[in-house]
Amino acid sequence: MIAANLRERILSGEIPDGGMLPKQEELLAEFQVSFPSVREALRILETEGLITVHRGNIGGAEVHRPEPSRTAYMFGLVLQAGHVTLADVVEALRQFEPACAAAAAGRPDRDDTVLPALAANLEQSRLAIDDPPAYAGLARQFHVDLVAGCGNATMSVVVGVLESLWTAHVTELGRKPVQLGSFADRKVRQTSLREHEKLYSAVARGDGRAAERLAREHLSEGWRHQGDWRHGFDLDQVVRAGLLRDR
Repeated sequence: MIAANLRERILSGEIPDGGMLPKQEELLAEFQVSFPSVREALRILETEGLITVHRGNIGGAEVHRPEPSRTAYMFGLVLQAGHVTLADVVEALRQFEPACAAAAAGRPDRDDTVLPALAANLEQSRLAIDDPPAYAGLARQFHVDLVAGCGNATMSVVVGVLESLWTAHVTELGRKPVQLGSFADRKVRQTSLREHEKLYSAVARGDGRAAERLAREHLSEGWRHQGDWRHGFDLDQVVRAGLLRDR
């Protein structure tokens, strides 16, 4: 009961992100319960990632608004427990991300909400074309920004969870030069950049059908290229949720 009450206050914004829960003495008086009950309620909320309990003289329970990254971690745990492979995650992205591209192109406010982030990414990508690790990270971020700009909150969170999961693995497994796969080839990086530029243009002119087609072709080509979506690691390995926790 205590945890449910405090959770509702956090989710409603009554207690803002970064704010503090009432002190334990205040909670004891408000709910008329014993100290173990309050402590257990705080433990529940901390396990859910909604608070961090600080000990000591200046201690207290700091509030955290729910974040997609925490959702991605829990989702990753479910996939890892089911022995789901990275190939399965990539295939899901290949199905869902083109819909996000079409939705982003259909936004009437895309000039302000979608295009600036994508344009900035492309500019950085051009500058990093001769730096394979840097380019690989920027190429991945382009997809993250595209999904985030789709304009549908539910789609953004759901597909964003998959993007976060895949990005964590690309970041971790692609640290070594040998793991750059075909991205070590400058021609492949140039092809990737051109495909991103075409996708940006389709979104910019509001052509949802073209944006969806280009996104699907881009993702499909990456899947076919050496069978590893342009990254040199095994997609048959099982998802590792811990990579999200570490991030």
